[in-house]
Amino acid sequence: MRGKKYTRALHAAFCGLALLGAVSSTGCQITESGQTLPSPWYVLDDVQYFAPGPDHKLAREAAAMKEAKAEQALLQ
Repeated sequence: MRGKKYTRALHAAFCGLALLGAVSSTGCQITESGQTLPSPWYVLDDVQYFAPGPDHKLAREAAAMKEAKAEQALLQ
């Protein structure tokens, strides 16, 4: 009788340790076959992609100056 209880307790302890190991190993970002796989918290991460803007940083100002020059040419 005592052997079965010991075996059951040992089995439960082993399963508990395996479960603890599985839970503690999740959530890490890993690299697998050249792919970077995200952690479970990637949804909560901030956005790191910025859409490309215009090539000329002052596009609106340049357009306004061009329009002002065109108006000046019409007035003269």
